[in-house]
Amino acid sequence: MRYTLLLHYEELDAETLGAEALEQGQAAFASYAATLQSAGVLISAEVLQPSTVSTTVRVRDGELQVQDGPFADTKEHLGGTVVIDVADLDAAIGFARQAPPAFWGTVEVRPGAVFTVDGVWMPNR
Repeated sequence: MRYTLLLHYEELDAETLGAEALEQGQAAFASYAATLQSAGVLISAEVLQPSTVSTTVRVRDGELQVQDGPFADTKEHLGGTVVIDVADLDAAIGFARQAPPAFWGTVEVRPGAVFTVDGVWMPNR
């Protein structure tokens, strides 16, 4: 079963975070990715650029609305995603608790409904 781990945490720029904390965070993410890879569960992982460079798109009453930045104005933002394929929710939680943001932010564990393989939608098992 595929689960997406949504990594939410406070956005800090490199200067505010500091070189040592940035280096520790990068090492923690590298170690986490290696753990998922060696367990054979990693489908994909991505750390996102800051929400300040995001664009929100909606269509309301046939009109395109484009907004700079995230839709929600919150302290914590979606900072990245990890997609894993594991046996069940307990296994997904086990890997989520090892994610670096679990220690300084929040990791949301959400099962996938469908996914694409070579352009064909497949149901999550």
